[in-house]
Amino acid sequence: MQKKVITIKDIARMLGISKSTVSRALAGRTDIHPETKKKVIELAAQLQYEPNTLAINLKQQRTNTIGVIVPETINRFFARAVGGIQKQAEMAGMNVMICQSNESYISEKKNIQSLVSSRVDGIIVSISTETDRSDHFTALTEKGIPLVFFDRVFEDVEASQVVTNNYEVAMEGTEHLIGQGCQRIAFVAGPEHLQNSRGRLSGYLDALRKHNLQIKDSYIVHAYYGSDKVEEYTRYLLNLPQRPDAIFAINDYAAIEMMHMMKKTGLRIPHDVAVLGFNNENLCRFTEPSLSSIDHPAHDIGVSAAEILINHIRHQDMKPEKRVVKSKLVIRESTQIK
Repeated sequence: MQKKVITIKDIARMLGISKSTVSRALAGRTDIHPETKKKVIELAAQLQYEPNTLAINLKQQRTNTIGVIVPETINRFFARAVGGIQKQAEMAGMNVMICQSNESYISEKKNIQSLVSSRVDGIIVSISTETDRSDHFTALTEKGIPLVFFDRVFEDVEASQVVTNNYEVAMEGTEHLIGQGCQRIAFVAGPEHLQNSRGRLSGYLDALRKHNLQIKDSYIVHAYYGSDKVEEYTRYLLNLPQRPDAIFAINDYAAIEMMHMMKKTGLRIPHDVAVLGFNNENLCRFTEPSLSSIDHPAHDIGVSAAEILINHIRHQDMKPEKRVVKSKLVIRESTQIK
């Protein structure tokens, strides 16, 4: 036999008081007599009363759910970011719906539509590499749906964002290579329309200018973050008339594939070509040589994004916020020449 669900109406009938009095007592309100509140709470516990969260959320016009859109769930950076989002959401008593755009603008738009149809209270997103238009995000903000970008953001959308110090850390990484004696530093940048890619490229270029090193367009390669063309652009760089003596890679997986190819051709790392990655994946410690990388604090970025979104949901008049979570350079064997 199915157990009877206890309602506020049952508690009110048993105590001979109104439903509104029971509701106020369970909500911790102070505008009722302490003795009455005590009786309500004790009887609710005795009857194992559980609030109808669906009814409460509908009354508040909330689902208590936030949506998250990431380019890839298999990418460890985004997996760690989602972990941070889920941790913060769980602490706030909220659920998380996760969507994957697969680096596709079309899929990203469909993700948005699905989350809006599911009546999520707000959305956290890192845009796909194909996304160069912001109309679907502008439509969200016009509907009053809270939106927070993280890592890959749109500057022209009035929404909160959580980013890292791409410019500063790219400059620091490039200066580290210069400090090791490297003069011909190649840079594998991300798509030109993405804000984080532009920040990293600017940091690299300004480091070269600061140290009076020649900027060569042939040493700059634009690639997608999930590119399958690592072998192609590695061969291109190694076959230049003046081969680079250092490569600042777009991410650690690209850096490791490049190192593998270079070693097969007999090049020594870092003595012939130094290699610097980005993201500081766990496997950086176990490559041969171990890979220097930029530690990108994905979990902390996710926590910050969720924290800001939850604040937006609870305080609808809150202004957009930009938060910077700092990355840092981790030096290992692949760049230690001196």
